[in-house]
Formats: sequence, structure tokens, C-alpha cells
Amino acid sequence: MLRGFATVSFWADDLEAARRWYAELLGIEPYFGRPGYYEFRVGDHQAELGLIDSRYAPGGSASGPAGAVLYWHVDDVRAGLEKLLSMGAREYQPLTERGMGFITASVVDPFGNILGVMYNPHYLEVLAGATTR
Repeated sequence: MLRGFATVSFWADDLEAARRWYAELLGIEPYFGRPGYYEFRVGDHQAELGLIDSRYAPGGSASGPAGAVLYWHVDDVRAGLEKLLSMGAREYQPLTERGMGFITASVVDPFGNILGVMYNPHYLEVLAGATTR
């Protein structure tokens, strides 16, 4: 039933500051924008990261870090974590070696969203298989 995530949405009280922060982090500008919303295409599968003005958050949404952590694959978790912290994010979960080559960490971005980074050997196996088909 689930075929892959289509969009991960992050909320921001200051949407323009969030757009600038993520553009710097990702090294790209949003590919789509309209009042109250920006979208970036990110990574090997062009996954979508949506930044949304927090005025449009569903009623009852958490006002701070809460819920699921979506991990983005990175080639170097330590370097990724250091970059995020140097840009003003704060540590949520420290760099953790999970065994069998899995390493994770997560931060809270300056806008209150949880951003996870992970080195995941299975991700690389799947990616390698997709490019050889």
C-alpha cells in the first residue's frame, strides 16, 4: 500500500527565514512556491520537502518537536550533524551507532521541526539496485 513518501511537511512561524535556512542547507532554491508554502526536491529520488506557514497547521498540532522522526540518508552523519548544529539547529538525538552500519542523529531546526540524518547501508543497496535495472 505505501510506495514511498510523497511530501514531508515542516511548519515555520517565519516562512521566509525557513526558506532561506533550507536553501542554504540543501544548496538549492525551492522549485515551487506560493504564498504560505515552498517545496524543495531533495536527494536521489527527488523526495519533496514542503515548508508551510504555521498559520496553516492543523488544529491541535504540536507547537514544538513531537511525533515521528523522518531520517534522510547522508554519507557522513557526523559531518551532517556538525553542519546542522553550526547553522543553529539544536541536538535532539545524539549521534548513535545502531549496529550493522546504521548511524543516526537528529536535530530540531530553528523553526521547531525534527530533522533526522542517518547512514543506512540498506538505502545504498536499494539505490545501487535501482541504477542497475
